[in-house]
Amino acid sequence: MTDTELKAEAIKSGTGVSALITNSRGEYLLHLRDDIEGICWPGYWTPVGGRPEPGESLADTVAREVAEETGLTIPLEEFTTVQQRNAEHLDKGPIAIYTGHWDGDAHSLPLTEGIMLHWFPASVLPRLRVPLWCREAIALHQDARTNPPVSEETCP
Repeated sequence: MTDTELKAEAIKSGTGVSALITNSRGEYLLHLRDDIEGICWPGYWTPVGGRPEPGESLADTVAREVAEETGLTIPLEEFTTVQQRNAEHLDKGPIAIYTGHWDGDAHSLPLTEGIMLHWFPASVLPRLRVPLWCREAIALHQDARTNPPVSEETCP
């Protein structure tokens, strides 16, 4: 599936959203999810996110989830859509990824669900329990940061 097809599928199926929030050091704000049966990705580190409520847009969903789970109200931009892999039992499908920036103490945020919020550099991800879709989204984000698209204005 192409990125455009995944976005269309995400909107059609009302699938999940996630926010890659970074700080000025290039670290990612990750959420340690409760290790409770019946929730999505129990005991994993993931970016903040969730599912749309009936009739809610993906952009409104990600803003709501970030505010609910962290207390933050920050600008978020649409980035990409990734497909959950090895998670057929979750019946979740694609996840629309948004990006945002915030410099602050993750431990000072009001935790409303899960175990904790923490900043991590991308280099630490291989040592954490992180879903494949999350690793893919962060790798795409890292690549976009180090290899920005070339526009005609920047060509010699």
